[in-house]
Parts: sequence; C-alpha cells; structure tokens
Amino acid sequence: MSLTEPSSDFRVLVVDDEPETARAHAMYVDRVPGFRTGAIAANGYGALQMLSDAHEAGAPFDLVLLDMTLPDLHGIDVARRMRGRGYTLDIIAITAVRDLAVVRSAVATGITQYLIKPFSFAVFAEKLENHRAFIATMRSGGPSTSQAALDTAFSALRTTSASVSLPKGLISQTLEQVQNHLASSPTRAFSATELGEELGLSRVTARRYLEHLALVKTAVKQPRHGTRGRPEFEYQHNSH
Repeated sequence: MSLTEPSSDFRVLVVDDEPETARAHAMYVDRVPGFRTGAIAANGYGALQMLSDAHEAGAPFDLVLLDMTLPDLHGIDVARRMRGRGYTLDIIAITAVRDLAVVRSAVATGITQYLIKPFSFAVFAEKLENHRAFIATMRSGGPSTSQAALDTAFSALRTTSASVSLPKGLISQTLEQVQNHLASSPTRAFSATELGEELGLSRVTARRYLEHLALVKTAVKQPRHGTRGRPEFEYQHNSH
C-alpha cells in the first residue's frame, strides 16, 4: 500500500486476459470519481513489466485490479512477485473461483479486497470507495498511528452497504451480462428486443434489466425516433 500523496486521481492497473472484460472493468474504474485507468495488462508478466516501468518513471500505480486466472501466471504468483520487488500498492483480486484455499492465499500475499465474478457496478464502486477511505484514514494519522486508527482504517475495507442489493426478481449474473454487453459497445444503443435477441432473453426480461440500469445511471434511456406505432426506447452505456 502506497501512502505517498497521490496525483489528482488514483491510477489503476487493470490485469485481465479477456479483452472485453478488461475494457469493461476499465470503464468501471473511469466511472468512479477520483480513479482512472492507467493501463491494461493482458497477463502476469505484462503487469509486472508495467509496474516496473511506472516505478522507474516516477509515476507508480496506486491500485491493481488483478484477475486470478491468467494465461502465464496465477494472480497470487503475480502478487507475490510484486511484494518481492517491493511494490506495496494495494491489490483487489477479481476471480470467479470461490475456493477458500485460494482466498486464504490471496490474503496472505497482501491482497486487501476480493471481488467474485459476476459483480455489479455498485459492488465494484464500493470496493474502490473502500480503498479511498482506507488510504485517507491511514494518511490522516501522520507517521505514527494508534490501535483505534488502525481499526478504523481496516474497517473501511469491509463492505457494509445494503445499497448493492438488487430489486426483487433481478439476478446479479444476468445483470452483469447485460452491463458487459452494453459496455462492450459503448457507442451503440439497444432496444429491449435487440438486446434480448443477442443475449437469449425475452424482450420483457431484457427491458426490466435495462430499466434498472437506466435508474441507477449505468445506462442512458432515450426515445428511438422514426419507429411506427407505440413509442420505443433505446438504452446505451453511460460512459460519463
């Protein structure tokens, strides 16, 4: 964990070997105020090289979003090599694996938070906000600290918000699928019918998820002009 004063934003290194997923996570990062994607690495060795280059340039990253399943190194191996090189920046592990042994190994390497796929933007954003609060609390005590200050700092890393729960009838896996589909084509607007056909969902189901994303400002809803009959709406990824 780096406690030096950051620039205006936390620079984040996104590490994931699936290009579409990496882009979606980078978009998530850029949507959280005070955070920005500094680079994307497609594998473990590439991530280590980017960390080294950034360190030597005097512009180190502040946070790593690290996928655990990479083509060359396991995410835990990447974390261990980072620590071995003296990189103390925080790591948020991202994985679909729910194996307790993997989680324990991740914690042992200094990984501070864990995101299990699939997750919503609300969950993702809260992890970044937790990181911000943790760093701010650790800095506020100056060069020395107390037990109370440490307890307060580490409590910031625990997710306690109830706001991440979904409305009744919505499934997080399907919501994540819809979100990623929108994010993968950020300049395209989808009707509920179009999205449903591409994802294998009914029009009604697709519309429910799209309406929820519009409500939480993840998607932009607008009338589709030029259609006959009843008004039709289209939904586009909100990149702002």
